[in-house]
Amino acid sequence: MINKFPKINFIGNKEKIAHWISEYFPKDANSIFDAFSGGGSVSYQAKIKGLKVTSNDILKINHMISQALIVNNTEMLNCEDIKTLFSGTPKEGFMFNNYSNVFFFPEECMQLDLYRENIEKLSSDFKKAMAFALLRRAMIRKMPYSRFNINWEKIIQLRDEKYSYEKYKRKRAYHNKSFKSHFLENIDEYNMCVFDNGKKNISLNEDIFSLLDTVTADIIYLDPPYTGTMNNYFGFYGMLDEYIYSQKIKPFANNFIDKKSALDLFDTLFSRLGNYKYWMLSYNNSSYPTKEQLVELLQKYSSEIEVIEKPHIYKITGKEKKKNNTEYLFLVKNRKK
Repeated sequence: MINKFPKINFIGNKEKIAHWISEYFPKDANSIFDAFSGGGSVSYQAKIKGLKVTSNDILKINHMISQALIVNNTEMLNCEDIKTLFSGTPKEGFMFNNYSNVFFFPEECMQLDLYRENIEKLSSDFKKAMAFALLRRAMIRKMPYSRFNINWEKIIQLRDEKYSYEKYKRKRAYHNKSFKSHFLENIDEYNMCVFDNGKKNISLNEDIFSLLDTVTADIIYLDPPYTGTMNNYFGFYGMLDEYIYSQKIKPFANNFIDKKSALDLFDTLFSRLGNYKYWMLSYNNSSYPTKEQLVELLQKYSSEIEVIEKPHIYKITGKEKKKNNTEYLFLVKNRKK
C-alpha cells in the first residue's frame, strides 16, 4: 500500500518537497525530531521511511494533525463516528459568540459548536484528533485564502460566486459547501493515511526552546517560520486552537518574525543542538537571514556543512506566486556526537 499524505492547506507546508527532503536523511539515522512540524508532511515522510518520529509544533491544531497521522497507527473514523459527530441540533456556543460574521455566518458557527461538543463523544483520543484534523480542513476550504486573518467584508465578497466569477473567473463554490460535505469528501483520504511503521512515534505541543535539552533523536529537522515572509502563524491559524480549547487564547510569541533579532535567535538555536548528530534546516532565498549568513553562523558549530538548492513554487491561494523561490536544505554533521 502506498501512503499518500492528505491535503492539509498550511502556509509553508513542505508537502510537495517532503520526499526530496527525505532523500537526504542520513542512512545511519533511526530517529528524527521534527521541531517545527507545521502541517506534518516531513514527519509523515519520515514515518514512511521507517524512522521513529518525534513531531512538535506550538499550534495545538498541528499537534492534532500529527496525533492523527504520525502517532496513530491503526484508528480510523467509521460510519458510527460520522453519525456521532454530525448528530444533534446546531447550538450557540463559543464559535457563535465570538466568530459569527467574523469568519463564518452565525448558522455555520452554530454547526461548529455542535461538532465541537460531539467530538468529545468519540471513543479515543486518536479519533478525536482525526476529527479535528478533518474539521480543520473543512474550515480552511470554506475560508477565502485559507487563513483566518481576512476581514469579514472580503470574505462575504469572495464567497459570492457571481462576484468571484466576474472578478477572477472562478466561482469558488467550495467556499459555500457545508462543513459536513467537506468532511465527508476528505475522510477516505485521511483514513487511508493511517499506518503502522513499527515505531513508537510521539507528538508534542511545545515551544521548541523548551524541548532541545530533553528530546533525543539522530536527526533534528528545522523548518522555522521564514523571517521576512508570510509567517504570522497564530494570526493565520490561532482561531483553530481557540476552537479546540473553546476559549480565547493569547497569541504565542512568534520569535522568527523580527529581522532585528533573527540572527541572534538562529545563533541561540544552533548553540543548543549539541544533542543531535545531524541537523537539517529548511530555508529559502526570499527570507532573512541569507544563505551566506546562515552558513557563517553554522560554521561556529560544525565544519561539515552542505547546502542543497531546489527551485520551488509556493502556492498559497491556488494561484502561483509570480516569483519562483529557491528552497535551501542545510545539512550539518555534528562531529561531537
